[in-house]
Amino acid sequence: MHGVDDKVIIVTGSGRGVGKGMALHLGKGGARVVVAEWKEHLLTETCAELSALGVENLGVVCDIQRKDQIDAMVAQAVERFGRVDALVNNAQTFRPLSPIADVTEDDVDVFYTSGVKGTLWAMQAVYPHMKAQGWGRIVNFASSMGITGGTGFAAYNASKEAIRALTRTAAREWGADGIVVNAIAPAAATHHGEAGKQSEGYRIFIQNCPMGRQGDPELDIAPIAWFLCSDASRYLTGHTFMADGGAFMWA
Repeated sequence: MHGVDDKVIIVTGSGRGVGKGMALHLGKGGARVVVAEWKEHLLTETCAELSALGVENLGVVCDIQRKDQIDAMVAQAVERFGRVDALVNNAQTFRPLSPIADVTEDDVDVFYTSGVKGTLWAMQAVYPHMKAQGWGRIVNFASSMGITGGTGFAAYNASKEAIRALTRTAAREWGADGIVVNAIAPAAATHHGEAGKQSEGYRIFIQNCPMGRQGDPELDIAPIAWFLCSDASRYLTGHTFMADGGAFMWA
């Protein structure tokens, strides 16, 4: 009842990092995984790992800054599996840190297009299919940086807060259709098993984190996506789940 066995789940940006960790974890749980990744060599690697585990999967080259490619990716998923049960909107293009006084129009455009628009377009693409079956799960990706206003992350923060706004709005509008929409704000190593090999900012994070470490993409972040893609989350919608070892605690 609370598993993801036989669920068709799209994971964007699943060629590496948190996205790959989620794809592997969901696949091991019995899900049929759509690997949506714009770098073909990374897509091939993830699909190969899933196939080696016996996980049914579909790899689709998809640039989340292109609405046409997102629409085509979802269409291929439906053509292959007959439906889409869950969407994990993980992918977003990143830019170098910058003081807010120096943020450029290009900085804002890249974060907004890849993050906000990409998330919105993917949600819109899966919505008719989820509505028709009366069941769906959408998991978007936020950041504690956006909530706390982390310095140097102005354009990124703005995009992540916009994604949280989309999450809450979709939760209200689509709840009656049986679609649950939530967000995860993770603090995780870029690659599996590489916790701690990050910037000075991440070392400061580890120092102040109650658990004293970054999260593992597959072992710490992916189980939350599993929960949010299952029937266990049927009465939870519009929330942001802080997967950060207690670094940020809601008052």
